[in-house]
Amino acid sequence: MTAAASLVPSAASEAFAAGEDQQALTLLRRARDGQPAQSAQWAYLERLTGLVLIHLQREVEGTFALDRADPLLEAFGWPTPTLDALAGD
Repeated sequence: MTAAASLVPSAASEAFAAGEDQQALTLLRRARDGQPAQSAQWAYLERLTGLVLIHLQREVEGTFALDRADPLLEAFGWPTPTLDALAGD
């Protein structure tokens, strides 16, 4: 597990795997809000939040989250996670 992947709460991964997408979203948002704003850690969790929103067919909100996260991740040299990171893959 990478340092970035360790930011993902295990409960969020478990909720997503169980099809409890709203619970996963809530847990990701809480984890994101616990990070310094605009940090690489914040951006990593913000991107996952956006992907879950898109998965929930809330494309506009999700796309805005990706638009906020991706430039920060690139600037910090961090990977851009996919939903596989939430699934623990």
